[in-house]
Amino acid sequence: MNDLSYLVYLLVFLAVLLLCGGVWMVWQSARGPGAARVARRLRAMHTASGESEKAVSITKDRPLSDTPALQGLLEGLPGVPRIDQLLLQSGKTWNVATFLGLSLMGWMIGLLLASILPLPWYIRLGLTVAGAGLPYLMVQRAKAKRLVRIEQQLPDALDLMSRAMRAGHAFPTALKMVGEEMTAPLAEEFRMVFDEVNFGVAMSDALNNLAGRVPSTDLRYFVIAVLIQRETGGNLTELLSSISAIIRDRLKLLGQVRVLSAEGRMSAWVLGLLPFGAALMMHLMNPQFIEVLYTDSGGRKMVGAALGLLTIGVLVIRKIINIRV
Repeated sequence: MNDLSYLVYLLVFLAVLLLCGGVWMVWQSARGPGAARVARRLRAMHTASGESEKAVSITKDRPLSDTPALQGLLEGLPGVPRIDQLLLQSGKTWNVATFLGLSLMGWMIGLLLASILPLPWYIRLGLTVAGAGLPYLMVQRAKAKRLVRIEQQLPDALDLMSRAMRAGHAFPTALKMVGEEMTAPLAEEFRMVFDEVNFGVAMSDALNNLAGRVPSTDLRYFVIAVLIQRETGGNLTELLSSISAIIRDRLKLLGQVRVLSAEGRMSAWVLGLLPFGAALMMHLMNPQFIEVLYTDSGGRKMVGAALGLLTIGVLVIRKIINIRV
């Protein structure tokens, strides 16, 4: 091989090396850590702009529907404000029209299943009612989870406000710090209170609106204490620290109660699901043995009575183990 061949091989090697380096640099710019950091910053900027738009939107009324015709129709129906308040407390982005549409869809699906499946009339009725009530149960569950999360965040938020006021900040500024430093859902509520005060709403009205949006006993204690302090005077930082300590002690006691009542909850689950599991196993092993319960009129009456007694038993057990702290 002469020198020219070595030069060609060297140039080919350099070309392949540069190509690999270029591919690596392109991949790093698109998928590497630097790109990930840029993407996170862009998402943070987008989220901040979205939150500012959300904060400004509190000056507008909550729409009941995206359609003007449905908006006018829903405004005249009774019970619509309570549904809207429930959706607001749950933290979901649904409006009343969406909630009613989902309930109607669930009712239609339940009715379709009831018309297709060869089931007794009371089970068909239960399917239709369950389909219509499924969105309501989802909203109630979201509301309960949101309230639990808010009650867990509230002591830390009160401590943050107390430290901020000891450092010389005003009460509205402390509310703003909670909205900026804490996480959702409590941060969203405190940020909304701060925005309402900035838009000219009185502090008492803004705090009362907070208590109306969040039906939490601990948060209402905080609102009442702040309103009384603003009228009578006193050391607000010590008051916030005391409320935070009381809430922490209550949550600690509630955790101990839940541990002691865990056996009762497990018994309720076992006793509630055992009949259905046993019936399923009997149906799989010997269908003729159990089909008399839903083919004979006497068997259907026995099943109905058993379901009624089972429901009563589960409710009684739930009442016993549901200890309010």
